[in-house]
Amino acid sequence: MFLNHKPNRPATYGEANRDIIRVLLSPSMGYFALLALVTTLMIYGGYSWYMQLRYGLGVAGITHPNMWGVYIVTFVFWVGIGHAGTLISAILYLVRSKWRTGVYRASEAMTVFAVMTALLFPVLHLGRAWQMYWFFPYPNQRYLWVNFKSPLMWDVFAISTYFTVSAVFFFIGLVPDIAIVRDHSKGAIRKVYSLLSLGWAGTGRQWHHYMAAYGFFAALAAPLVLSVHSVVSWDFAVAITAGWHSTIFPPYFVAGAIFSGCAMVITLLLPLTIAFKWEKYVNIWHFEQLAKMCLLTSGILTYAYATEYFVGWYSQNPYEWQIFAWRATGEYAWAFWTMVICNCVAPLPWYIPSLRRNPWVLFIVSIFINIGMWFERFNIVVSSLSHNFDPSTWWYYWPSEVEWGIMIGSFGWFGFWFLLFLQALPAVAIAEIKELIAPPVKGALEAK
Repeated sequence: MFLNHKPNRPATYGEANRDIIRVLLSPSMGYFALLALVTTLMIYGGYSWYMQLRYGLGVAGITHPNMWGVYIVTFVFWVGIGHAGTLISAILYLVRSKWRTGVYRASEAMTVFAVMTALLFPVLHLGRAWQMYWFFPYPNQRYLWVNFKSPLMWDVFAISTYFTVSAVFFFIGLVPDIAIVRDHSKGAIRKVYSLLSLGWAGTGRQWHHYMAAYGFFAALAAPLVLSVHSVVSWDFAVAITAGWHSTIFPPYFVAGAIFSGCAMVITLLLPLTIAFKWEKYVNIWHFEQLAKMCLLTSGILTYAYATEYFVGWYSQNPYEWQIFAWRATGEYAWAFWTMVICNCVAPLPWYIPSLRRNPWVLFIVSIFINIGMWFERFNIVVSSLSHNFDPSTWWYYWPSEVEWGIMIGSFGWFGFWFLLFLQALPAVAIAEIKELIAPPVKGALEAK
């Protein structure tokens, strides 16, 4: 049963193949309803972007002094969501953690699609999207070069590198499972999977080279969990803006990324497990481990929030302390306390084992965490820019309809690709699940 705390495993390899493959290329009415919903959100976001391209960046609420707004808030949010996949698939693989087996494939896919979504926002925030080629350093006859001192350039290099490594790592892990799907397919579909499986036959030589390559990419991808979101945090930390200029930002951002990413894995995978009846492969034991990871990172975030206020007070810098006091009591206090409640208070029920193993509590708290982590980025970006050193420029920033539309469209874009993945590729790692199943015994097979 799904509520069983201990992992329940299938009896045979064939049962594992059937249970996981049966959901592929057989969409239900509920699937089409979800696909229609996320497609509608994506179209609405595309229309909002069209309005921005047609009338200019002025249709957004972005203006001096708040020149970043919801676009950068949502960009940092999606980069953070993408970190859980690499953590679960790479770091936990290197330490040989068993609970990653059931959840890492979906979290890897989530990583790739979240980073794809994040990559949209530098272009969206650029305004003149047709000039995005200036992001990349390439030889040109005008002898113009990108500004490597710009945090925008750091993001382009960090995120593009992270996306490349994550996508390759994701595909390498899929190869044995694609071969299994190939062997259970017919006709033109079999030819497509045959092409994607790269001639995989499951020989001992292939497995030897595969495990070496997979371990290499895991070791390469693991440092990216720390480096990429540290680079994103430097977008803020290298500025002299009050509330940003802090050495605590890199570990603070990395912990927040893992926190939000693990919560998003629960949000996405828990309904899928129930809908597809995958309790033998992904059950409450896996989600409890994710909840424990969230509790750890929630504690780190709570400590970071307190440290920010302590340093602001202890520094005796009036500008620094004033912005932190204003965040908690000023015009954006609603955003600050939403962040605190969702990130620091909402996960506390998970300290009770019975609640940590309750599917409803798991799902609801994970939703609160994702809301809180979006508001954390909103609190960092908007409050510091709206209340800077010059009081004559202070104002109350509120996103325009176009900004809300593009943000909503980004969730549609992410959901669209994730739903396509569910119907095209195994969302649970079949090959690694089989490692947990007792191999068939010759005598037992003959007796049977």
